[in-house]
Amino acid sequence: MNKPIGVNMKLFKIYLFCFVVGMMLLVVSCKTTEDVTVNDPIEETNKIPQLFLPSCEPTQRIIFYNLENLFDFQHDSLKNDTEFLPEGVRGWSKTKFYEKLNRLYKVFMACGYPGNPPAVIGVCEVENDFALTKLIENTPLKDFGYQFVHYEAADVRGVDVALLYRPDLFDLFDSRPFPVVFPFDTASKTRDILYVKGLLFGQDMIHIFINHWPSRYGGQAATINKRNYVAGYLRSICDSILNENPSSNILIMGDLNDDPTDASLVDYLTAPHSETDTLHPVNLTLPLAERGEGTLKHGTGWNLFDQVIVSPALQKGTKGLQICGEPVIFKFDFLLVDDETNGGKKLFRTYNGMNYAGGFADHLPVGVDIKKQ
Repeated sequence: MNKPIGVNMKLFKIYLFCFVVGMMLLVVSCKTTEDVTVNDPIEETNKIPQLFLPSCEPTQRIIFYNLENLFDFQHDSLKNDTEFLPEGVRGWSKTKFYEKLNRLYKVFMACGYPGNPPAVIGVCEVENDFALTKLIENTPLKDFGYQFVHYEAADVRGVDVALLYRPDLFDLFDSRPFPVVFPFDTASKTRDILYVKGLLFGQDMIHIFINHWPSRYGGQAATINKRNYVAGYLRSICDSILNENPSSNILIMGDLNDDPTDASLVDYLTAPHSETDTLHPVNLTLPLAERGEGTLKHGTGWNLFDQVIVSPALQKGTKGLQICGEPVIFKFDFLLVDDETNGGKKLFRTYNGMNYAGGFADHLPVGVDIKKQ
């Protein structure tokens, strides 16, 4: 005997309701899982532009990029990260965090050779290991096996410097942080200088220093003594390496918060100690600054704070490695937007003040090719 139609309809509605609820839970679960790989179909590698190609072979590319506050979305009681929390004034969130990771992946791919991102990437303004791990494991960068070097520093904002590298192209030998303590202001905290030593091309040693010098917050004149001090400290570290081996290959990169023509660079880091001193570092970005190029915009003008500085041996190719050409500022169109206030272009930033813009960063990346002699 057939069941009444009313009973059949009730069962059908119950089954339909359970099915819809189940599908909704499945979708929510997929969207909230922390380990989802972020892929934007319009950012396929073969559609990412390349700014320049190597002019000499074989080469390895090394770049530096200020990531503009790559914070995670969780509170760390030991850091001043309250701005970058879902309940913070910037409204930072898990979704925005993963979106930013995918944008950084696009930049790194564009800064490399076609389909082949850089061997080494120096970065600054990153909060912790968690953010770096997600960057190299939850974006398509995972296909290239990147690892990283990072040490927690005492910076009051809780942002550090770090180095990403591909083990197939760079053999890590040693690393350490050089904490910066100002003798004239011991209470002031800033970023470490990160030192990494390793082999390029499997046999040629290079010493790399990743920097993020004290900012100009409070005014250039009021803060210049701190940048001068860091420059002198870094020079003393380089001198110790060069005194032991004058042919050492040294590469200094970073956001120095000064231009190549400022005192910290000219009088402290790259100045000859004497008329016969031929081992002082050489600022390869000085010619770019003299041509009016820059990596960040302030008002109507550009500053070149992100720099590449090398030892004479690396510039001339004295011992196995040599700089190929000159450094390049990666001015991809997708990193820039129209500047409606000051004219021309400006950086497509993650934030404009406290307002979320959804862009990339507030600096342009710089890079250099190193060839094997």
